[in-house]
Parts: sequence; structure tokens; C-alpha cells
Amino acid sequence: MSSTDNYGTFTLGDRAVKRLGYGAMQLAGPGVFGPPKDHGAALAVLREAVALGVDHIDTSDFYGPHVTNLLIREALAPYPDDLVIVTKIGARRGEDGSWLPAFSAEELTRAVHDNLRNLGLDVLDVVNLRIMFDAHGTAEGSIEAPLTVLAELQRQGLVRHIGLSNVTPAQIEEARRTAKIVCVQNQYNLAHRGDDALIDQLARDGIAYVPFFPLGGFNPLQSSTLSGVAQRLGATPMQVALAWLLRRAPNILLIPGTSSVAHLRENLAAAELELPEDAVRELDGVAMAA
Repeated sequence: MSSTDNYGTFTLGDRAVKRLGYGAMQLAGPGVFGPPKDHGAALAVLREAVALGVDHIDTSDFYGPHVTNLLIREALAPYPDDLVIVTKIGARRGEDGSWLPAFSAEELTRAVHDNLRNLGLDVLDVVNLRIMFDAHGTAEGSIEAPLTVLAELQRQGLVRHIGLSNVTPAQIEEARRTAKIVCVQNQYNLAHRGDDALIDQLARDGIAYVPFFPLGGFNPLQSSTLSGVAQRLGATPMQVALAWLLRRAPNILLIPGTSSVAHLRENLAAAELELPEDAVRELDGVAMAA
């Protein structure tokens, strides 16, 4: 049994995937822009992830742009039958590497076709609509128009399932009136727990929650607490942060990213880490140390 099996599976669309997956964003160049520093190493990371049991890879054609999807295709096609590739649309890259909204019907349609072509697929397993109303986080506003475009692409058979990224509870509620939503991808970690109630609600509804930035935005006190727990357990801070997330709720699916095979193995080993109750209590308090 692979260590990625230890926390079981959760349904993503119509497939059960292991709860510890892989995010491909860091395979692109600095700032998620341009080609990787080491092309061969990037291919090796993807192949090792699948060899170690990963069956859920998160990507987007605006990583690079086009870089990570082309790497995934080169490394893994023809794809294993059990591999679920999740991509996202709703943004584009400026010539300077900036992240820009891309919400028009034409931009969204082009993005789906770009993902299909660069991944070498006839249909995309899951497409997350990334909301870009605010460059620094979630912001309220109707998402009905872009979601309607994505739902039409789903009706055309180009997209199997629809998810959302960088959204508020109100936007999720609005979206569910237009389409079936299978996953939500937001920032959430030990220190940033604004989605606590949302995670529990989505769990009750059978919707996956995919947190990003598992170590993002920690202050020095929060970082020192996490490092202290990790040191006691003989683990890395990232392993502890990932293990805590796996314990947090059964619908959480993780997509830690790295461009290093060694770090990939470390991250996936988080599934083997047992957190004692005193460590969990200490970690639960990290969000209070703002």
C-alpha cells in the first residue's frame, strides 16, 4: 500500500481520489512564468508522483503559460486510467508575468480548448473557475456570467465537472443554482482558517475542499509554533501542516507542489505522520496567535 492511501479517498466529480495529490504550479519558471530551470527534473517529479500513488494532479494552462500542461503531457501521456487532472480557467498572463482576469466568453472558451490541446485530452475531468475580482484574495460579486459559459462548455462535452477557486460562500451558493459544483479551491491553512464553517458545510454536501498555500501567510510566532511541533515529531513543518489539514475534515484534498523529487517524497510522507493529541491542540491554537 502506498503512503498516499493512509487517509483514504474522497469523491472528486465521479471519481474517488486519494486525499494527498500534487500541484504542478511550481514546475514552471520563477513566478510561475516561463520554462522550468531543469526540464528533465520537472518530468521526473511528475513521473515519481504517479509512481508513488498520486492520482490527482492540479494544473492550469496559465501556469507558464502552457508550461505545466505540456510537461504533464510529455511526462505522463498516455495517462493512467485512475489519474484525475484538474485544471482552472479565469485568468491569463501578461507579457510581464502579471496575473490578469480572463472572464469573457471568448477567453473562457479559448482557455478550455488550450487546456485540452496542451494536455492532449478530449475532455477535461474537472475545470475550476478561478475568480479574479481581487488580486489578493476573495471578493464578493456575481459569478453567474462566467459560470454560465463554463456550464455550456460542459454541456458540449468538453468538461466533465465544474469547480470553483478563490470564492466566497455567497458565490458558491450562487454557482450551485447554475451548475453542480464538485470542489472548492481556496486559501486555508493552520493560520488562515476563515473557511472553517464553509469546509464543514461542503463536507455535509459531499463537495471536496482543496486548500492552497498550506504554509502561506504565517507570522513569526505561528511559524515558530509549527516548527517546534515539527521538531518534536522529527518531521518538517510542511509535513506537520499537511498532516493537520488531512485530520481537519474528510473532504479536504491536498495538492502540495514542488519541483524537487526529494521534497515530493517528503510531502507525500505526511500521510504517514501521526499527530498526537497534544500536538493537535497546540496546532489548533496557531490561528489565535495572529
